Formats: sequence, C-alpha cells, structure tokens
Amino acid sequence: MHTDRTIVLRGRRFHYTEWGGAEAPVVVALHGVTGHARTWDDEARLLAGRRRVLALDQRGHGDSEPAVDGDYSDDALLADLVAFGDALGLRRFSLLALSLGGRVAINFAGRHPDRVERLIVVDIGPEIAPAGRARVGAFMAEAPEHFETVDAVVAHMRANNARYTEAMLRHRAQHAVRPLPTGGFTWKYDRALRDAIRQGRMRAPADLWPQWRAITCPTLVVRGEESDVFSEETAKRMIDELPAARLVVVPGAGHTVPGDQPAAFQALLREFLMP
Repeated sequence: MHTDRTIVLRGRRFHYTEWGGAEAPVVVALHGVTGHARTWDDEARLLAGRRRVLALDQRGHGDSEPAVDGDYSDDALLADLVAFGDALGLRRFSLLALSLGGRVAINFAGRHPDRVERLIVVDIGPEIAPAGRARVGAFMAEAPEHFETVDAVVAHMRANNARYTEAMLRHRAQHAVRPLPTGGFTWKYDRALRDAIRQGRMRAPADLWPQWRAITCPTLVVRGEESDVFSEETAKRMIDELPAARLVVVPGAGHTVPGDQPAAFQALLREFLMP
C-alpha cells in the first residue's frame, strides 16, 4: 500500500512513506517526539484513495538520520519541513500533525500561510502543559536503552498507551526499534533526545502564539479529553485567538488521540480532509 522513499535535505538523509496517487492533493503527516512515520499507517491508508499522503520521519526519528549537532529545536524542525516541501515541489499541501509534529505544523502554517491548504493539529498547542511535559520527559528519560525482544518493547510502551489495541501497539513497537549487532533492540529515535532530558539540557519549547495567530487556512484542533499535555485553557485560547479554527474534544482519549480512539479520530479526518 505504501512506498518507502529517502531524500537528502540540507545534507541529511530523511525517510518518508508515500501513499496514494501522485497527482492527488498532498497531506504531509508529522509524528510525535518518540514516534515515527509508520505511526500514521492507518490514517494514510484511509486517505490514500483520494489523497497523496507523505509521512515524514523527522530528524533523528524512524529511519531518518540524527542531528549530528544534537539540534532538535523548533527552528531546525521547521527548516526541515520547508526543505522537504521545496525538494518535492509541494507548492501547497495539508498538514496532519501530532504533538511535536503539531508544533512544527503550527510554526510552518504561521510562517508560510500561503503554502498550507488545511491544518489538523492533534493534542498540542503553542504552549505545553507543564504536567504533561514532565510526564513525557520522565517516560523518555527512564526508557531502557536495550531490549531483548520486541515483546519487551511492547510491554514498555503499554505503560504509556493503555488504550491501544495489541495489534496497533505491536505495529508501532516494531517500527520504533532497530536490531543491535550484539543482539536485542534499541530505539530508533535519537538517544541524544533522551540524554538531553536525563542531563537537564532539554530546551524549553518556543512560544508559538504569534505563528498561531498568523494561520489563515481551515484548521481543525483535536484534543483528547483526558490529555495532560494540551490543557483546556490552551485549547480555548487557541479558538479565541483564531476564531476560524474548530476545536473537537475526543472523549476517552489522552494525549495520543489517534491510538486511543482510532475510529473517532479517523471519522474526523474523513470529514475534514475528504468532505
């Protein structure tokens, strides 16, 4: 159903998956801080009949190369997305983005409003709730660097994804790790990100409110009702400051809405991206 592709952007090799027809309107999908392009497989499969979906492994994630300088800043991730769009000749496209990817999407859509057709931001805003940021940081910092089996990876991930089906969690786990030459597995996403948290060097997230207010395209904001990362107050302020945006709160979902409530989330995608 998809094609794996690689592209060199700004001297660094990136991997992405491509779904759908080459002439169809484009949707670029961006994953979260511990994620990868394959987390979007179900959504890409859903959209592929009428959209060309490009799910990007952002720098230091999945099968893309890490940042040799350890730079995972908002500016660096934004520059990667700009380079990706330019290299593929994407004059205008839609963005589907979760968590860290959502911040990249807000940054891009605010700075390049003429290039974004539609925007879906999933459980993130221009600022991040401190409790959720601390929880995610602790999960990353405490993550083992070595697993004997993929089953062990699944068990570890289950602690942070209680609602995922076994099949979905295993799929994500299989694509989240790589085999080690000495046996076992380790994470694909860059250890430098985990070490930065362990050593107290993680940069504070940038203020993206100016970019949010500059967005001009139709925008859907999706919040998990039980999210500790994306607060009710931030969601309300986003709609107050960008009244054209629409907010949907998904019951029975935490931060990872697509995995917690896949049917409800995919229904929103169909409605918003394939009206």
